[in-house]
Amino acid sequence: MDNFKQTILNISERISMFKEQVATEEATKTSFVLPIIATLGYNIFDPSIVVPEMDCGLVRGGGEKIDYAIMKDGKPIMLIECKHWKKPLSVHETQLQKYFVASNARFGVLTNGIEYRFYTDLNKVNIMDEKPFLVIDMLNMSDNDIAHLEKFHASRFNENEILNEATQLQILTSLYDVIGKEFKEPSQSFVQYFVKSVNNGHCTSKQITQYAPLVKKAIGTYINDVIADRLEAAGKQMNEQEEALPVEQKAETPKAVTTQEELDAYNIVRSILRKNIDVSRIGYTDYQSYFAVQLDSKIWYWICRLEFGARKKKITFPSADYKGKESLDIETIDDIFKYSDKLVESLNIAVNSFDKFKNKSTEE
Repeated sequence: MDNFKQTILNISERISMFKEQVATEEATKTSFVLPIIATLGYNIFDPSIVVPEMDCGLVRGGGEKIDYAIMKDGKPIMLIECKHWKKPLSVHETQLQKYFVASNARFGVLTNGIEYRFYTDLNKVNIMDEKPFLVIDMLNMSDNDIAHLEKFHASRFNENEILNEATQLQILTSLYDVIGKEFKEPSQSFVQYFVKSVNNGHCTSKQITQYAPLVKKAIGTYINDVIADRLEAAGKQMNEQEEALPVEQKAETPKAVTTQEELDAYNIVRSILRKNIDVSRIGYTDYQSYFAVQLDSKIWYWICRLEFGARKKKITFPSADYKGKESLDIETIDDIFKYSDKLVESLNIAVNSFDKFKNKSTEE
């Protein structure tokens, strides 16, 4: 399955390119969902393996039909309920729950072809959990997401292994939520732990009140320091690798050639953002594979990335404070004007992230 990752990424790219042309739920199934099922190694043309419109009532008399049931040894192992790609999934969870109860499958998938929510019955057998143990966004996937998805491949499918991983993912998600809340607004018991840790086990109400904002500040400062250390280490590693190259190899290393089209696109971005920031703070770095527009010449705080190939042009925006990104195809550089709002959002991400990093040592 060396090609699994590349195939998934190719499907992701096709979804991004053609989603606006997919007008119905049936078209979503055909264009987006069936290719994923096929990539997972299930023969979509074999009705003994992929059963469309399976009557869940055949199992318990419910009379409900699921869009697709993935079968193994004549039994359903995974149910897939599909919606149109523009529809949010939360309002359809109860529908999948009914199908889940009416079958013996241990895994249920709710998808609109872009977002995939994977459910199981960890809390009570045959009753679908309220929250998915895995959520995958086809337009914003990490290597971990692809690795999790690959575990559902027909050649690797192992129910117990996936259930064990589902348990771990569920716990990690819960811990992530708890830690996030504590870091954002430390609770009294959380602050109490630190008060006792630095005061030989002693703690008073006055100390908890005094320490609460300091604990919050210390957490923020520590996280920023870790990020800064990693960025610095990455920069040093890149420099060391460059220095380690033989002189002749350095001379032969091709450099990016900035084209007039890239400069014109850069100026369009500047013209859009000049209402929001002094344009002298907007710069660029030209790489071999893309052209990055960034804040204050800081490569880590990029606003957008432009890729102008011979056959296709693309603009990429950061999302979720650089935890993700979104790539969109454009026909000409004038299409950049269509994404003025996204550019402003990206600028705000860059400014806020840079300000947090810059002020980490003085933030109260």
